[in-house]
Amino acid sequence: MGGVLEDSAYPSMHCGSKAAECILSGIMSVNGKKVLHMDRNPYYGGESSSITPLEELYKRFGLPDSPPESMGRGRDWNVDLIPKFLMANGQLVKMLLYTEVTRYLDFKVVEGSFVYKGGKIYKVPSTETEALASNLMGMFEKRRFRKFLVFVANFDENDPKTFEGVDPKLTTMRDVYKKFDLGQDVIDFTGHALALYRTDDYLDQPCLETINRIKLYSESLARYGKSPYLYPLYGLGELPQGFARLSAIYGGTYMLNKPVDEIVMENGRVVGVKSEGEVARCKQLICDPSYVQDRVRKCGQVIRVICILSHPIKNTNDANSCQIIIPQNQVNRKSDIYVCMISYAHNVAAQGKYIAIVSTTVETSKPEAEIEPALELLEPIDQKFVAISDLYEPTDDGTESQIFTSRTYDATTHFETTCNDIKDIYKRMTGSDFDFENMKRKQNDVFGEDEQ
Repeated sequence: MGGVLEDSAYPSMHCGSKAAECILSGIMSVNGKKVLHMDRNPYYGGESSSITPLEELYKRFGLPDSPPESMGRGRDWNVDLIPKFLMANGQLVKMLLYTEVTRYLDFKVVEGSFVYKGGKIYKVPSTETEALASNLMGMFEKRRFRKFLVFVANFDENDPKTFEGVDPKLTTMRDVYKKFDLGQDVIDFTGHALALYRTDDYLDQPCLETINRIKLYSESLARYGKSPYLYPLYGLGELPQGFARLSAIYGGTYMLNKPVDEIVMENGRVVGVKSEGEVARCKQLICDPSYVQDRVRKCGQVIRVICILSHPIKNTNDANSCQIIIPQNQVNRKSDIYVCMISYAHNVAAQGKYIAIVSTTVETSKPEAEIEPALELLEPIDQKFVAISDLYEPTDDGTESQIFTSRTYDATTHFETTCNDIKDIYKRMTGSDFDFENMKRKQNDVFGEDEQ
């Protein structure tokens, strides 16, 4: 590949192939930018890749033995290191549809969404009918919750007639819950299993964001019925590959197995990246935190435990995929615990096998003890793989240096926070808001205008 680096300057360069970097390179390519994308690894996805065969996963986690024969063929496994589902009506699905990356991927609906209360798991009620049938609440509580759901469904931030005395920019969510007289358990599953907040900080913030999050959940659920979540066949490693293909169609250059030796700066701005003695010149650089250790700070840790099972999770109606959220109040914590389960039905495990991945933000010096309530739901477990990862965030916004760093994946099991990061980087790079409609128009003009 010798000459490619020296050939010309790239307005946009990307280091790392996590979903965020790949999606941005796909979008920049569609927008007519000339993109060079490098990754030091020989595979796509970086820290969020899907590992195959199963022997590779055992090696990666330093297990001395090979997988037992009962695990089936190693090649039948594609195990995500970081599990995430897509909200059916969420931002990532819109990005996939507008860029037409959907033609490279097949999705299945996740079969159920559950919440933990008092040691048991219950289906998350998110429609009026489900609310009335749910065992999570008593009779009167159900009626109040149903009223709240009707209010949320009818709420339109552009139509004050739907506000019912609530000011979306001033009234806190705590006050909205009070208005409908909702009890603590209902507040727990509404905030954590419907609005998908990780902590309770949202309670004292204006309610508009929470109302929109609950609407997103309900609209996503309405699309397919079983749950609001989708998951790609063959694992999440397919996502970055899909956007990489998109970038290539629009003239982007991809290089895997390409070490980044140095980021070349002049007068405090990035001018290129040095690899194996050559320099590729660029005006802007997008990368994950591992490429710019001096420009990020540690902001916490996440523990993830990959568990291989030979059975579906109890009390989930034998679902072959599901999400379970354990709200922090239920287990005396500050942040939620997530369980994300997929199986052979998604071509990620051998026949009759299930993969459940538990994740949470680390709060103590004994992270494995913190996730015990989730592991109890999964027993018996055939094999566990434990990973504790540092979380990093950029220390500068990139306007001076023109180096834009993505955040590390958090503990959530959906892509909404990642999409917010992508939109945030896009705005800092281009000075304008991320516009789905504009992207769609650009699609029609392959190799659109070069806007250097």
